[in-house]
Amino acid sequence: MAVPTRPRTRRTAHNTQLTYNLSRRIHTVQTYPVLSPQGATILIYGHENGVTIVWRGGRKFKQEVVEEAARGKQNGNPPEDAVMIIDSDDEGAAAAGKQSSFVDTPQFQEDVDDEAPYPEITQTLDLAFGTAVYHLAMLPMTPCSAEDAAWGGADILKEKIVFTASCASRDVFLVTLPLTPPSPLSKARDDLRQDLVAGTAGNGKWGETMTLLNGQGKYSDGLAMTLVRSKPTLERTKTGERSRSTSATSPRVVVAAHTREASGVLRLWDVALDGTFKDRRVEAFQTEYLPKPLTSVCFNPTHPTQLLCNASPDAVRIYDYATASIPHDDLYEGPFPSQGSWLISLYPPFARPSSSRKPVLAASWIALGRAILVLLADGQWGIWDIDGVSPQGPALFGKSGAGIRGDAITEFNISGYVEGTSPLRTPASNRASGGNSEFVPMTPHSRRDALTTSYGPERLTAVKGGIVVTPLPANTATAGDESVSLWIGGAEHVFVIPGVLKFWDAQVRRGAGGGVNIFSGAQPTRMVRLSDLGAGLMGERCIDVGAIVRFGEIDGNSPSGNDGLPVEVVICGESRLVIVRESEATVGTRIGGVMGRRKRPNERARDSSAIIAHPRPQQPNSVAYNLSIGPRRKWSGVRPDEIFKQTNKDDSTQNKDEAPTPTRPRTGLAFVDKLSAAADLEQEDEEDERDIEGEMLDIMDIDRELDALDNGRGRGRKKVIFDS
Repeated sequence: MAVPTRPRTRRTAHNTQLTYNLSRRIHTVQTYPVLSPQGATILIYGHENGVTIVWRGGRKFKQEVVEEAARGKQNGNPPEDAVMIIDSDDEGAAAAGKQSSFVDTPQFQEDVDDEAPYPEITQTLDLAFGTAVYHLAMLPMTPCSAEDAAWGGADILKEKIVFTASCASRDVFLVTLPLTPPSPLSKARDDLRQDLVAGTAGNGKWGETMTLLNGQGKYSDGLAMTLVRSKPTLERTKTGERSRSTSATSPRVVVAAHTREASGVLRLWDVALDGTFKDRRVEAFQTEYLPKPLTSVCFNPTHPTQLLCNASPDAVRIYDYATASIPHDDLYEGPFPSQGSWLISLYPPFARPSSSRKPVLAASWIALGRAILVLLADGQWGIWDIDGVSPQGPALFGKSGAGIRGDAITEFNISGYVEGTSPLRTPASNRASGGNSEFVPMTPHSRRDALTTSYGPERLTAVKGGIVVTPLPANTATAGDESVSLWIGGAEHVFVIPGVLKFWDAQVRRGAGGGVNIFSGAQPTRMVRLSDLGAGLMGERCIDVGAIVRFGEIDGNSPSGNDGLPVEVVICGESRLVIVRESEATVGTRIGGVMGRRKRPNERARDSSAIIAHPRPQQPNSVAYNLSIGPRRKWSGVRPDEIFKQTNKDDSTQNKDEAPTPTRPRTGLAFVDKLSAAADLEQEDEEDERDIEGEMLDIMDIDRELDALDNGRGRGRKKVIFDS
């Protein structure tokens, strides 16, 4: 089932959440770094039956094309960006079956709908693998448009989506797919309706190619891929001498995967992107047997031969598959050595007061591969400066400064703790707050509970988390910087660092005593916590986190620190995708601002069936109550003592020119004496005739005066009426 085009929208005081409810259980989500030719952002998520590609935003399909696809008719003349799709991968079968070939001719509108409150889903495509997909891997490149996607000289990236998928059936596939979304006519073909398995991945119905990376005995626990240019291969002549081949080299992809076979295995495959392989099966060119299984792997974006391996909790190691650990073997004919080498091991700190190290939840390259950001299970984060990015402190590579201290801990350049993770570091306080006593009676039942209850470092092994590093493109104000999204535990602790280099600089200056002003600069120098995410997931647990660069909304003229975050965070639940956008005009997003002003939603957002949580209306800071006993300077209306004035028979005999002598100064509570006097009067006889009409007129006059007083509120000082 496709992703719904209209999400469930929820607006809070801090962000806007778009929830997409899916019919499948999803395992991971990734954002492809290249935009489609029509300007859409591409999301790829793995679920229980394969992968789904989502084109979000950009130019929509023409309305007449959509209506024509609904009627089941084919399109007319193909445009210039037509995509040829052949049903069979075999060249001979393609020549014999030209009549069954289909030419996809997607046609889009001229302009993008800028009035939409959020980017809508343009198209979706399901690739059925017949098994669950657990992990996905993309190229570590800076997000860009399709015209600028020739990274490393690979022109195929301008037209194709290249990603790697790891399945539950221990298979790893390298998949290529057109960047242009398939048209509605392509999805409404008759051959897809007649055969239910015609659209299965690998049949070529959508222009896709699949390459099986063979050799694994178990399913992968993590994937990574990078684009490299292999060196010219060495050919052996008849005399036994080796000479370099003069054939032109094509861009190749190196894929790394680690499994839990035996004590842990790391495999690397070398696959050409031009599709020159014949059997669609590729064997691993390196197999590294490990003393312990890995947790995650990722390639260096600047040095593509360096692989960051998280061997939690022992260390974080760097592996170089192009540097041989032993002298070069003359019998090996490939472009890379049969075995790589381990460059360095980075050790996390200990979980005091025990002798165990803190588990490493995630580790990733930052600063374009010159430093490493690590997230530990107790909420601590730290940065290892590998190439000397920071002006303070020695680098771990190429300098004489010692990076390993006496107790075998690699020193962080800067470190800190994530907000709200103190219970992970102080479990004793939680135990005391739960009502458990320090004294445990040694009965058979309590002895078993005391032995199985864990308050040491073992409690940290069940904590989940991750780090997503997103390079910012050149059209943003933070060009050359990176945005980091990290999460620990669940959706309650999701944080975003808008600019990691500025954040690093601010932390260094604060540690040196220079002080940090979070209100200065174009970018905030702190972690931004995303709040109120539980309602978007609707009770589901957080599985993964991704990030989408906001291309069309953040440019170099407007500093992104004042216009919200430069990325949209994608929260992956069990069966939901939640896209969180930090609002531009709400409280808490403008650095240095005290109050925020909410923009009015447009007509389309107002007519939608969204659940909108508006903030409370602005209340005045203070209310003035005038209870002074002095004379009033201004009063709009009649005095209270005149309203409750009782008629007296002696008033008719009193001289009108003579002013009454007050017994006490007039105050705001002077009518209390009148009420006391009225309560002391004796009740009249029931036989006396009552003037009901006069009493009603008196009551109506009182109501009229009270309304006049109420209408005068809001001007000048506040009026207070005390009801008896």
